[in-house]
Amino acid sequence: MPWVVAALVVLAVSCRPEAKPVNLPPPIESTSIGAGDVFVMHIVGEDELPSEYTVAPDGTVDIPYIHRISVAGLQPQEISDVIRGKLIGGQILTDPSVIVSIKAYNSKRITVGGEVKDRGSFPFEPGMTVADAIVQAGGMTSLSKTWSVILLRKTRDGKKKRVVVDYDAITNNEIPDVPLQAGDKITVPQRAF
Repeated sequence: MPWVVAALVVLAVSCRPEAKPVNLPPPIESTSIGAGDVFVMHIVGEDELPSEYTVAPDGTVDIPYIHRISVAGLQPQEISDVIRGKLIGGQILTDPSVIVSIKAYNSKRITVGGEVKDRGSFPFEPGMTVADAIVQAGGMTSLSKTWSVILLRKTRDGKKKRVVVDYDAITNNEIPDVPLQAGDKITVPQRAF
């Protein structure tokens, strides 16, 4: 009977295709802000003001002196320009230096499902890869087909592209890890046995 188990193991290993880098367009980088995102704002010389702001569900944020402004869809530099313009236009400050940086992109998410320990939707972070996402989902289960992870991505033209990623080859440094973009969906299929 041990030879049957050994034969099944050899058969299973031989079913794994040769590892190849993923043919996928580069991720669409977007630093625009959305509902739930958190940004840090500093106005030089105004150290008493709050520095951390969370974008409301309607895409707005309440800033001292200028009240509610719409920031959804804006880049950090555009938010800085809007705040600066309102401070000057309202004659609150004459020539303010406003610095805005993103602390957390909660509006941008990736989804990981299938044979991972904690399936779900996770905040996307710039520079995130397939391996990072799987780690964030608690890692693979013992039933996962690690050499056949499915990545679904929306491309610039609005179409969806599906690729198969060999996670084993990534973790063994045989192929490069795959950079993700917000909205990517990863599914880890189940092995046959």
